[in-house]
Amino acid sequence: MSARDLIDPESRVPLDAMLQALPGGVNSIPDIVQRRAVAKTMAAQRSRPEYPNVTKEDRTVPGPAGEPDITVRIYRPAGVPGPLPGVYYIHGGGMVRGGVELEDDSASLICDRVGAVVVSVEYRLAPEHPYPAPVEDCYAGLVWMAENAAELNVDPERLAIYGVSAGGGLTIATALIARDRGGPALSFMMPIYPMLDDRNETPSSYEITDVGIWDRAANIEAWEWYLGGKEADQYAAPARAEDLSGLPPTFIDVGTVDLFRDEDITFAQRLMRAGVPTELHVYPGSYHASEKYSPDAALSRRIWAARIDALKRALT
Repeated sequence: MSARDLIDPESRVPLDAMLQALPGGVNSIPDIVQRRAVAKTMAAQRSRPEYPNVTKEDRTVPGPAGEPDITVRIYRPAGVPGPLPGVYYIHGGGMVRGGVELEDDSASLICDRVGAVVVSVEYRLAPEHPYPAPVEDCYAGLVWMAENAAELNVDPERLAIYGVSAGGGLTIATALIARDRGGPALSFMMPIYPMLDDRNETPSSYEITDVGIWDRAANIEAWEWYLGGKEADQYAAPARAEDLSGLPPTFIDVGTVDLFRDEDITFAQRLMRAGVPTELHVYPGSYHASEKYSPDAALSRRIWAARIDALKRALT
């Protein structure tokens, strides 16, 4: 049986349509520049919800010491008195593609439904900018957000960090850096199907080879580009971290038809053993980013409802 046979039927419809239009999926395009362009075009073709009560502002803020400035997009719920909870948002894309614009809908949804100020960071991408550039950009943006909490109308006691896929791995890595450098205090962490382990040794990393979204070959390639020949440490691949104590309360979700399934479940168990309050959701039939490809599916609605509920409980 193929892994694709295990996908939730409703969620599989847009996946099959995408693969019919582009056999092999976006990650089958060899050239990374072309791959990014095609992914951006496909994302632009999807219907996008409107959030009239959310305002947006792009701003250039200081990057890591001695490195270029970075761009952040700030989302604010209109007419909501503060100070408000803050959510620092890190986009996905396997460390090699993606951007603030491609996850504008998700950041807007969180801002609107949680009533939080969301700051989404545009970090540098591999292979042009391998590790540690992406995670150092993410940490610099978090420091800026925390230091400017008053101006942003953010309550510094209610600051969460959220990221999907590669952004989920960067979420945990950024939290580890904040812990180890005595940086911003985080009250909550929500890494969504996070990309955590460069070793590609789990059963699910061998099972997911033909789904067409984020399969084994794409993951191996992305890790090679991200590491750029360096050995992975805990800030590159958080699955390698030996000490998980002191991290903020955590919510993780992942699908059963996701290559990251087993590394995410293992990491959640390790957080629990380290004394970190951890909520784990594993969704039968969900593939990588299925809630983005099939936002109207009943499964996707359940996924988002659980995330929003957890953020509200943690922050409000």
